[in-house]
Amino acid sequence: MRVRWLQHVPFEGLGTIEAYLVGSGHFVQAARLYDRAALPSTGEFDWLIVMGGPMGVRDEVRYPWLVEEKRLIERAIRDEKRVLGICLGAQLIANVLGAPVYPNGCREIGWYPVTRAPEAEQSPFGSAIPPTLDAFHWHGDTFDLPTGAVHLAASAACARQAFSYGPRVLALQFHLESTPESVASLIENCPGDLDSGPCAQAADAMLSDEIRFARIAPVLEGLVGRLAVG
Repeated sequence: MRVRWLQHVPFEGLGTIEAYLVGSGHFVQAARLYDRAALPSTGEFDWLIVMGGPMGVRDEVRYPWLVEEKRLIERAIRDEKRVLGICLGAQLIANVLGAPVYPNGCREIGWYPVTRAPEAEQSPFGSAIPPTLDAFHWHGDTFDLPTGAVHLAASAACARQAFSYGPRVLALQFHLESTPESVASLIENCPGDLDSGPCAQAADAMLSDEIRFARIAPVLEGLVGRLAVG
């Protein structure tokens, strides 16, 4: 399949998603919005991936490309393309589906357990999510569940961590694609977030146990694999 992914800042890439997709035979191409890249039309891709970034869904004045990006996501969902949103990408999906996006109770930054929601069994993605999973987080906002969506996961600090919308739309507020290198890049480029409250871990704690990265990778592959056949 033709996969287009939207990159909001140069220090947040696809992580392990890219190697999995390329290894599965998909054609993967980036649209670097921070570099004024043109957005694709829905006829140019089968699958749209919307990644994270430090901006919010309402920051159109500072980031005017957000206006057209939201329209593209809305068209992609309408045209039944596969759509995967990570962190900001999940918030943008929630926004275009009509759900409020707003500041979370605390900025969740670091490794925290995610619990599968009881409703997840109603989703084709539900069985790919373990009952509990230590996942990586870096977000300050959250969202309500869009009408028609299925709640997939929660954490102690954030009630809505993931949802699906039919078999072809998946929104994950946490980062299963993370690698030690991608986390180090976030730490380097967003140092102010490390002192943002009780849910923000210290930088050394985020990188102290590489086994955590190995544990989230197969969960990501399972979810992306489900999306590929949706």
